[in-house]
Amino acid sequence: MYTIDLQKEKKEIVKRYRALMRAWSANKGVQKNNQVRKAFIMASQAHFTMRRRTGEPYIYHPLEVARIVAGEIGLGETAIISALLHDVVEDNPDYTIDMIRQKFGDKVAYIVDGLTKIKDGYERLESTAQVESIKKMMLTLSDDVRVILIKLADRLHNMRTLDSMPASKQHNIAAETLYLYAPLAHRLGLYVIKSELEDLALKYNEPEIYRTIYLKLQKTELERKSFIQKFIYPIKKALAAQGIEYEIDTRDKSVYSIYKKMQVKEIPFEEVYDLFAVRIIIESPPEQEKIDCWRVYTLITDNYNPKQNRLRDWISTPKANGYESLHTTVMSPTGQWVEVQIRTRRMHEIAERGYAAHWKYKQKIDKDKAQESGLDEWLVEIRKILKSPDANTLNFLDDIKLTLFSDEVFVWTPKGHLKSLPSGSSVLDFAYLVHTELGNHCIGVKVNRNLVPLDQKLRSGDQVEIIASKKSFPKEEWLEYVITPRARYSIKESLKEQRKALAAEGRMKLEEIFKQHNFKFSKTAVARFSEFMGYTSPADLFYKMYLEEIPLDQVTRFIIQENAEQLRLAQDDNKTGTAAAAPQGKPKSKQSVVYDMDDLNFGIATCCHPLPGDEIIAFTPDGTRWVIHRTNCPEAIELMARMSSRIIHANWSNKHLNTYLGGLKISGFDRKSMISDIIRVISDEMHFNVRSFHIDTSGDLFEAYLSFFIHDTLDINRVVEQIKQIEGVSAASRMMKFVKT
Repeated sequence: MYTIDLQKEKKEIVKRYRALMRAWSANKGVQKNNQVRKAFIMASQAHFTMRRRTGEPYIYHPLEVARIVAGEIGLGETAIISALLHDVVEDNPDYTIDMIRQKFGDKVAYIVDGLTKIKDGYERLESTAQVESIKKMMLTLSDDVRVILIKLADRLHNMRTLDSMPASKQHNIAAETLYLYAPLAHRLGLYVIKSELEDLALKYNEPEIYRTIYLKLQKTELERKSFIQKFIYPIKKALAAQGIEYEIDTRDKSVYSIYKKMQVKEIPFEEVYDLFAVRIIIESPPEQEKIDCWRVYTLITDNYNPKQNRLRDWISTPKANGYESLHTTVMSPTGQWVEVQIRTRRMHEIAERGYAAHWKYKQKIDKDKAQESGLDEWLVEIRKILKSPDANTLNFLDDIKLTLFSDEVFVWTPKGHLKSLPSGSSVLDFAYLVHTELGNHCIGVKVNRNLVPLDQKLRSGDQVEIIASKKSFPKEEWLEYVITPRARYSIKESLKEQRKALAAEGRMKLEEIFKQHNFKFSKTAVARFSEFMGYTSPADLFYKMYLEEIPLDQVTRFIIQENAEQLRLAQDDNKTGTAAAAPQGKPKSKQSVVYDMDDLNFGIATCCHPLPGDEIIAFTPDGTRWVIHRTNCPEAIELMARMSSRIIHANWSNKHLNTYLGGLKISGFDRKSMISDIIRVISDEMHFNVRSFHIDTSGDLFEAYLSFFIHDTLDINRVVEQIKQIEGVSAASRMMKFVKT
């Protein structure tokens, strides 16, 4: 149990602040103490009364996050100040972004604001709140990478101090870390942080497995050190003879990577031979790097025989996250395979500190010579996805996940340019990678000079040639062929434009048919016809009209039904002497809306098919269109739990002026004329229009499913009572979700 000792805590705070300054000094060699000190004082004041779950002063946390930012990631003054202040606005209402802007400038304010908006979910990963948080994270990533780098430092320190959390929270946070933060660290090239996050996640998700592997590594540590010293001796001797400045670093593989290898290869710990890697870091000017690395490779293979299929040249073709290194696996005198990594100091810093180091070195390169890295290209892709006006949040996550998790394949253009894509990409993904228009107009592909189908998966080393024609356009099935966000986004945008143009033609076609029957073409008429045909939006109706998937007799049938309904209402009005009016109720609150078929921004949910008389809610998936659900609909319940901000309670109007689709499930003993008796009751006696009928029989029993057009819940209740009177019917009830026929 933590014991509060204010004097001891004060000394500890000073100690941690000095550790931060040392980490920054060691990294940069220069300090601008004044601004950092001001940020430290502000954070101390803002968190003065706050304590962590452990009982420790809360200021320990921002100090440690800032130290990780400075020492382990290698960021500078702006990021350190932002790290110190990252929780100030969220945790203390007396502090605002404007106050931070006045004291520390726009950049710090922007980063702190970005960090404040990113909330940790600790919910199930499918939740919209969580996904929205991820989306905000990626949005800030595309604008200022430092926001995400600080967030990763924040997550790392939280994982290091996770013991104080309850077990359920530990599992949730560890799962989220493994699902998102570790892959994100990998994508940004932060290998050390990525490995620690994975190890800590395994520690809390699989504590026994983690402990077993960790103890076995500890037990064999001395043996490994002795082996390494003997192994590197001839290499050190050869490097010294050539006058090469070098550093040799050895690092054990992470517990998590060993665990994954044991899983994939289904082998015990004792059979994992590559428990460590030998890393040779050389001093070399930029123009000489490649030559010097291959020179060192030659010296190593002069002493040890290499494994022919284990050479990895990440210098000629860097990974998408900027990683550069030369990897080879050689046979030691004891018969054990050893992986050797060769890289320059610059490559090493990028490998250790990822995007932070990549950006630093990029700034030093002459702008005319600078080339976009895989990281830069990835950020461009992220920006494209984020700028999509109708980017669905959950679909967005699917697209982003791929870019975080996937391995790469390298393929060649006909002109010999090398391109990298995620593993599992098709030739169509390649076409969109080269150019959006090339993908949109693709009609064929040659791989290694042979024609292949558009869903052909690529392998490293393939040479790909795209055949295009302006007369060709994307098709729906293309979405099943591609996996990259760029390709999926481009195809969806093209299909949307195609569908919009075709729907416009379908609208003109429907309008012409209405005119031929002297029936007014209006929003109300279109909406009612959409419901009649079972479509949730007029756009879908128009598109189906263009495709000629709506029979003309259905249009005629609808017009006849509408004319008859208008005649009946007119007769009713003459009898009563009053016009049919919408029901008058209590004034609507801000949390209610009247559902009116005259408004085409509304549609009926097909999962529950609500009717006037039902309690309903309105849900907006995109902020422009509302979908009406019954309040007891399972989907509505889930929506209310996950996305309550997009839901309002709704009321009905004009319920006697519209018809809606209702459904029945009927069961009983099968007999001759059962179907005709059911239809007779609904159509002939009660005068409702049957849309669909489906029946299943098993022996002497039957189950029937009907959908028909009615006005409200009173109508369907009357139908149920009448159906129950039919000989042989044992049960009849309303259906929410209809059986497709």
